Amino acid sequence: MISAERVEARVRELAARMNEELRNKRPLFLAILNGSFFFAADLLRHLDFLCEISFVKLASYQGTHSAGKIRELIGLNESLRGRSIVILEDIVDSGLTITYLQDKLMEYSPQEIRVAALLLKREALQRPVHVDYVGFEVPNIFLLGYGLDYDQLGRNLPGIYALKLESKTKLA
Repeated sequence: MISAERVEARVRELAARMNEELRNKRPLFLAILNGSFFFAADLLRHLDFLCEISFVKLASYQGTHSAGKIRELIGLNESLRGRSIVILEDIVDSGLTITYLQDKLMEYSPQEIRVAALLLKREALQRPVHVDYVGFEVPNIFLLGYGLDYDQLGRNLPGIYALKLESKTKLA
Protein backbone atom coordinates (compact mmCIF):
# COMPACT_ATOMS: atom_id res chain seq x y z
CA MET A 1 0.00 0.00 0.00
CA ILE A 2 2.74 2.48 0.96
CA SER A 3 6.31 1.98 -0.21
CA ALA A 4 9.28 2.27 2.11
CA GLU A 5 10.40 5.34 0.11
CA ARG A 6 7.04 7.09 0.64
CA VAL A 7 7.14 6.26 4.36
CA GLU A 8 10.66 7.66 4.66
CA ALA A 9 9.76 10.85 2.79
CA ARG A 10 6.66 11.43 4.94
CA VAL A 11 8.57 10.84 8.19
CA ARG A 12 11.08 13.48 7.06
CA GLU A 13 8.21 15.91 6.36
CA LEU A 14 6.73 15.33 9.82
CA ALA A 15 10.15 15.85 11.39
CA ALA A 16 10.62 19.12 9.47
CA ARG A 17 7.31 20.40 10.83
CA MET A 18 8.25 19.34 14.36
CA ASN A 19 11.63 21.05 13.97
CA GLU A 20 9.73 24.31 13.48
CA GLU A 21 6.97 23.82 16.05
CA LEU A 22 8.76 22.07 18.91
CA ARG A 23 12.28 23.49 18.75
CA ASN A 24 12.08 25.54 21.96
CA LYS A 25 9.94 23.13 23.99
CA ARG A 26 12.41 20.28 24.74
CA PRO A 27 9.59 17.76 24.43
CA LEU A 28 9.38 14.26 25.78
CA PHE A 29 8.48 11.86 22.99
CA LEU A 30 6.50 8.94 24.34
CA ALA A 31 6.60 6.02 21.93
CA ILE A 32 3.98 3.31 22.26
CA LEU A 33 5.57 -0.11 21.90
CA ASN A 34 5.81 -2.37 20.05
CA GLY A 35 4.46 -0.90 16.84
CA SER A 36 5.87 2.61 16.90
CA PHE A 37 9.54 1.74 17.38
CA PHE A 38 10.46 2.08 13.66
CA PHE A 39 8.52 5.34 13.38
CA ALA A 40 10.05 6.71 16.60
CA ALA A 41 13.61 5.82 15.63
CA ASP A 42 13.35 7.23 12.11
CA LEU A 43 11.54 10.39 13.23
CA LEU A 44 13.98 11.24 16.02
CA ARG A 45 16.95 10.85 13.66
CA HIS A 46 15.59 13.84 11.70
CA LEU A 47 14.94 16.15 14.66
CA ASP A 48 17.52 18.86 15.19
CA PHE A 49 16.60 20.07 18.69
CA LEU A 50 16.99 18.80 22.24
CA CYS A 51 14.39 16.21 23.16
CA GLU A 52 13.92 13.07 25.20
CA ILE A 53 12.25 9.77 24.45
CA SER A 54 10.62 7.20 26.66
CA PHE A 55 8.48 4.15 25.97
CA VAL A 56 5.23 2.76 27.21
CA LYS A 57 3.72 -0.54 26.22
CA LEU A 58 -0.02 -0.69 25.78
CA ALA A 59 -1.96 -3.47 24.13
CA SER A 60 -5.47 -3.67 22.72
CA TYR A 61 -5.12 -6.05 19.76
CA GLN A 62 -5.51 -9.80 19.56
CA GLY A 63 -4.87 -11.11 16.05
CA THR A 64 -6.61 -8.77 13.59
CA HIS A 65 -9.26 -7.45 16.00
CA SER A 66 -9.14 -4.86 18.74
CA ALA A 67 -9.71 -6.45 22.12
CA GLY A 68 -11.50 -3.25 23.17
CA LYS A 69 -9.68 -3.11 26.51
CA ILE A 70 -6.33 -1.42 27.05
CA ARG A 71 -3.79 -3.21 29.21
CA GLU A 72 -0.93 -1.07 30.46
CA LEU A 73 2.15 -3.25 30.50
CA ILE A 74 5.08 -0.87 31.07
CA GLY A 75 4.75 2.53 32.74
CA LEU A 76 6.66 5.80 32.88
CA ASN A 77 9.47 6.91 35.16
CA GLU A 78 9.90 10.49 33.93
CA SER A 79 8.24 13.51 35.52
CA LEU A 80 5.65 14.96 33.12
CA ARG A 81 4.67 18.03 35.12
CA GLY A 82 4.84 21.10 32.89
CA ARG A 83 6.33 19.14 29.97
CA SER A 84 5.40 19.09 26.31
CA ILE A 85 4.59 15.48 25.51
CA VAL A 86 4.38 14.02 22.01
CA ILE A 87 2.81 10.58 21.85
CA LEU A 88 4.24 8.54 18.97
CA GLU A 89 1.88 5.89 17.63
CA ASP A 90 2.17 3.59 14.64
CA ILE A 91 -1.55 3.61 13.84
CA VAL A 92 -4.66 5.25 15.28
CA ASP A 93 -7.74 3.27 14.40
CA SER A 94 -10.38 2.92 17.14
CA GLY A 95 -8.86 5.78 19.15
CA LEU A 96 -9.10 3.75 22.36
CA THR A 97 -5.35 3.54 22.98
CA ILE A 98 -4.72 7.25 22.39
CA THR A 99 -7.65 8.46 24.52
CA TYR A 100 -6.69 6.05 27.31
CA LEU A 101 -3.10 7.26 27.28
CA GLN A 102 -4.02 10.95 27.05
CA ASP A 103 -6.37 10.60 30.02
CA LYS A 104 -3.69 8.77 32.00
CA LEU A 105 -1.00 11.36 31.14
CA MET A 106 -3.24 14.29 32.14
CA GLU A 107 -3.05 12.98 35.71
CA TYR A 108 0.65 14.06 35.69
CA SER A 109 -0.05 17.71 34.74
CA PRO A 110 1.87 18.08 31.46
CA GLN A 111 1.89 21.48 29.74
CA GLU A 112 0.54 19.93 26.54
CA ILE A 113 0.03 16.59 24.85
CA ARG A 114 0.39 16.21 21.11
CA VAL A 115 -0.12 13.07 19.06
CA ALA A 116 1.93 11.93 16.07
CA ALA A 117 0.74 8.86 14.18
CA LEU A 118 2.23 7.34 11.09
CA LEU A 119 -1.20 6.04 10.08
CA LEU A 120 -4.75 7.20 10.80
CA LYS A 121 -7.89 5.17 10.08
CA ARG A 122 -10.39 8.01 10.40
CA GLU A 123 -13.37 5.81 9.43
CA ALA A 124 -12.58 3.32 12.22
CA LEU A 125 -12.53 5.88 15.06
CA GLN A 126 -14.86 5.01 17.92
CA ARG A 127 -13.95 8.16 19.83
CA PRO A 128 -13.08 11.66 18.66
CA VAL A 129 -9.30 11.92 18.54
CA HIS A 130 -7.15 14.85 17.48
CA VAL A 131 -3.91 13.77 15.83
CA ASP A 132 -1.50 16.70 15.43
CA TYR A 133 0.91 14.97 13.05
CA VAL A 134 -0.49 12.42 10.58
CA GLY A 135 1.72 10.50 8.20
CA PHE A 136 -0.99 8.90 6.06
CA GLU A 137 -4.75 8.46 6.25
CA VAL A 138 -5.56 4.86 5.35
CA PRO A 139 -8.74 2.84 4.81
CA ASN A 140 -10.16 0.62 7.53
CA ILE A 141 -8.26 -2.54 6.56
CA PHE A 142 -5.67 -4.57 8.45
CA LEU A 143 -2.14 -3.34 7.74
CA LEU A 144 1.30 -4.61 8.59
CA GLY A 145 4.94 -3.68 8.08
CA TYR A 146 7.14 -0.85 9.36
CA GLY A 147 6.41 -1.90 12.94
CA LEU A 148 2.81 -3.05 12.47
CA ASP A 149 2.29 -6.78 12.93
CA TYR A 150 -0.04 -9.71 12.52
CA ASP A 151 0.40 -11.87 15.63
CA GLN A 152 3.92 -10.43 16.10
CA LEU A 153 4.96 -11.18 12.50
CA GLY A 154 5.64 -8.76 9.65
CA ARG A 155 6.96 -5.83 11.71
CA ASN A 156 10.23 -5.92 9.78
CA LEU A 157 8.66 -5.33 6.36
CA PRO A 158 10.03 -2.02 5.02
CA GLY A 159 6.75 -0.56 3.72
CA ILE A 160 3.09 -0.74 4.72
CA TYR A 161 1.14 -3.72 3.36
CA ALA A 162 -2.52 -4.74 3.40
CA LEU A 163 -3.10 -8.16 4.91
CA LYS A 164 -5.09 -10.36 2.52
CA LEU A 165 -7.08 -13.25 3.93
CA GLU A 166 -5.20 -15.82 1.84
CA SER A 167 -1.85 -14.40 3.03
CA LYS A 168 -2.55 -15.05 6.73
CA THR A 169 -1.41 -18.65 6.48
CA LYS A 170 1.82 -17.61 4.74
CA LEU A 171 2.88 -15.64 7.83
CA ALA A 172 2.30 -18.56 10.18
